[in-house]
Amino acid sequence: MPKLPHPVFAPQSSSSADLGHLPEWDLTDLYPALDAPEVIADLKECLDRSKTFETSYKGRLAEMARDNVAALVVAIRAYEELEDLMGRLVSFAGLVYAENTVDPASQKFYGDVQEQITTASSHLLFFTLELNKIDDAIMETALQDPHLGHYLPWIEDLRKGKPYQLEDRVEQLFHEKSVTGAGAWNRLFDETMASLKFDVGGEELAIEQTLNLLVDPSPEKRQIASQALTTTFKKNLSTFTLITNTLAKDKEISDRWRNFSDVADSRHLANRVEREVVDAMVGAVRDAYPRLSHRYYKMKANWLGMDQLNTWDRNAPLPDADTRTIPWDEAKATVLSAYGSFSPDMAEIAGQFFDKGWIDAPARSGKAPGAFAHPTVPSAHPYVLLNYQGKVRDVMTLAHELGHGVHQVLAGPNGPLMAPTPLTLAETASVFGEMLTFKSLLAKADNPKTRKIMLASKAEDMINTVVRQIAFYTFERKVHTERRNGELTADKIGELWLSVQGESLGPAIRLNEGYEPFWTYIPHFIHSPFYVYAYAFGDCLVNSLYAVYEEAEAGFQEKYFDLLKAGGTKHHSELLAPFGLDATDPDFWKKGLSVIERIIDELEELDQA
Repeated sequence: MPKLPHPVFAPQSSSSADLGHLPEWDLTDLYPALDAPEVIADLKECLDRSKTFETSYKGRLAEMARDNVAALVVAIRAYEELEDLMGRLVSFAGLVYAENTVDPASQKFYGDVQEQITTASSHLLFFTLELNKIDDAIMETALQDPHLGHYLPWIEDLRKGKPYQLEDRVEQLFHEKSVTGAGAWNRLFDETMASLKFDVGGEELAIEQTLNLLVDPSPEKRQIASQALTTTFKKNLSTFTLITNTLAKDKEISDRWRNFSDVADSRHLANRVEREVVDAMVGAVRDAYPRLSHRYYKMKANWLGMDQLNTWDRNAPLPDADTRTIPWDEAKATVLSAYGSFSPDMAEIAGQFFDKGWIDAPARSGKAPGAFAHPTVPSAHPYVLLNYQGKVRDVMTLAHELGHGVHQVLAGPNGPLMAPTPLTLAETASVFGEMLTFKSLLAKADNPKTRKIMLASKAEDMINTVVRQIAFYTFERKVHTERRNGELTADKIGELWLSVQGESLGPAIRLNEGYEPFWTYIPHFIHSPFYVYAYAFGDCLVNSLYAVYEEAEAGFQEKYFDLLKAGGTKHHSELLAPFGLDATDPDFWKKGLSVIERIIDELEELDQA
């Protein structure tokens, strides 16, 4: 990689007056403080009640299902209450940790809570295992009771995992060892990533600030930032390689014991989606690479006056793009206005996040990178974490995470057992929120040049959501498959990374030397193997949903809210049926991808005008 001089330039800071006041969340709705008496009391209560629960119900569930269904319902409700209490503690610890992952007090608190909750929940582990051992005929009869029938979706989901369930003591060992196994390696990744520093033009920056420079208008600044990322990633490559190898082996052991036949089958089971549906989506997206990413990046290279884009130019702003700093209040107004145009109720729910201290927006040293919406537990409310730096993409990220938040609020009444939504559907509201915001902004475009820039920005977002995530999924499949033959070197992982990047990005992007270790910073590979395809699933689903919405079908908003309120109580086929959509139909994926293709078609037409 050619070296450039390192001129000193000031990266945008989250404390810049241009951003206005950035909110920090108020976690006291969960607990007053790390050392609050309520935390200590609830941790003790979790353990005491879990032990009592085990003593009261272990070995009795089949008998209750046959002879005393009312008692079984009482047991499930007690289990649900314990799940909520433990979830509250774990959520609080996780959010405190996300605020500053390098703070020793936060690290200790997070680790201690995880350990104590794992100990308490080990006394509950028998419950779902024993429920699955109840004879099908007995359970079918018991479910005729309307009170037990309320839990039918949860029970059905549990029983889908029955073929992969192990002997009770093995399950308990897997559960208890998770703290010192995968959980420990996850934490090592988080703390390592948060502590990394990047020398950018003489400034020592955290990862979020450095990644933010990859969308800077200056090619020189983008290249310097990319070089800084490469340098620091390479210095820590042995750690990230060890983490990746260990977690892939850990997953292989679990999959082998549970008799999963494919490296991603456990994720498909958790997502309640059939492998054939995912394979059809992945095949459709990969077939579309030439019509989508390859074609778009060729146009972008031409717009930037280049034969080929460098890797650091992939997300470069277009000439004349809006690169101003967008104040927080403007971002808030933009998103709430777009939400309100679709549904006042949706805007009202989203507004609570701003009004009640449910958002943490500033980018701070040590803070978890990226963005997320954490549902916490139904007895509380979600929280949103951002690293807001005033870019257009930050506004879209706000729209995305608030979509999750609205979804989580609406699904909450289903309770701790049935509120969680499978990942494939969890991205629906977030991507829909982005689409609403984009369409609202596009409607205000007052000339062809502005429209072109906005369409190009949306095309990039959709390519990043669909093409890039399927490339990530393909990369993960290669890593986990190869790991079964032995440990992977950093060079081998880099080789696999470049192969999928080259396939997905196409010939218009040069894979520069130094891009090999850029797989290291993707947290989804570490925390949730094969999570990434859910983004593509959600984007294609929303594209199809939005097409139904634009046809002004009567009652769409009501049907959409019903979809969100369902949480985890319905399969994707049931949720999509009211809209006339079917994810098992190959045309479903083609329809979603055609939305991206039409945007690129319009960009080509604007080029020729």
